[in-house]
Amino acid sequence: MEKAKVFFTDFRAQLGDSLPSKHKKIIKKAGMEQLELDGKFAAIKMHFGELGNISYLRPNYARAVVDVVKEFGGKPFLTDCNTLYPGSRKNALEHLECAWENGFTPLTAGCPIIIADGLKGTDDIAVPVRGSEYIKEAKIGRAIMDADVFISLSHFKGHEMAGFGGAIKNIGMGCGSRAGKKDQHSNGTPTINPELCRGCQRCFRECANQGLVFDEKTHKMTIDTEHCAGCGRCLGACNFDAISFEDYAAVKILNCRMAEYTKAVLDGRPNFHISLVVDVSPNCDCHGENDTPILPNLGMFASFDPLALDQACVDACLKASPLPNSQLSDNMAKKDFVNHHDHFQNSTPESEWRSCLEHAEKIGLGSRQYELITVK
Repeated sequence: MEKAKVFFTDFRAQLGDSLPSKHKKIIKKAGMEQLELDGKFAAIKMHFGELGNISYLRPNYARAVVDVVKEFGGKPFLTDCNTLYPGSRKNALEHLECAWENGFTPLTAGCPIIIADGLKGTDDIAVPVRGSEYIKEAKIGRAIMDADVFISLSHFKGHEMAGFGGAIKNIGMGCGSRAGKKDQHSNGTPTINPELCRGCQRCFRECANQGLVFDEKTHKMTIDTEHCAGCGRCLGACNFDAISFEDYAAVKILNCRMAEYTKAVLDGRPNFHISLVVDVSPNCDCHGENDTPILPNLGMFASFDPLALDQACVDACLKASPLPNSQLSDNMAKKDFVNHHDHFQNSTPESEWRSCLEHAEKIGLGSRQYELITVK
């Protein structure tokens, strides 16, 4: 198989230049004009950030993509789907208000903002997945599937279950409606070690599915397996390592389902992908907070192949040196530290990412073999 082309530029900006300008340059060098955008609706899928989190991509980067799409005659809109968990993005009204508060407005973005699965997260369409093993029909936000062209703009960072969040997670999990997100998370539930649980109830506030029960007598949290969706939000909320996934396969199945949802979104339509390895926080931007970055700002990547893009980004991250005073460096300094020779797994030992990329290649989403082309 021919190697996919992945274009790269760093975050250095000389006098008279700017990062949005570099962003536009790499998008054009990577060949976005090949999408034949003239007169077409272009969905730009991104994450607007949870309220309280400030590690999400700045609106300036979105505006750069919008400007290039318009330059080629396209009709862009920024989009995302509602969340499964409680927070500021679980319905379209709150989601839009969150986007506005975080700086994403028609004025700053230069285009409309549409929540793809509608007011309550129920406006989806069933999309068949060719060659799938887990998902026969993916439930995708309707506005995303109505678009003529699909573009992803991803913040590449850590993730408490999937190891990292990049293009495949942004597309697969992000484009699923609320039912689609439940579809991907439905296998596997966490366990809580009562000896480590402090009874602080931080995890309880993160659960949208009545999957957690607090025992008033023992002051410990327990899992209600009947209602738990296996979304892993509680895992990221716990500061005391009391919560883990007993079934390691559950994370692998989640990864495989995300890959299949990504294929449902992209199969048979023009698509293009951009990932920025910047503010590499240890957890997802879905959290209402963000810890200090675990890795340095490495650069901007772009490709027509989302799998090659994720592989190139993770390869760059694994070659980088961990940043001090971060979750990753703290873990590495522990007496009982076990070195996985993987920054993301060293940051969150319960996480795993390789199965996602392996399955994505298996089902024909793209190639893990790539040629990295540096743009100055």
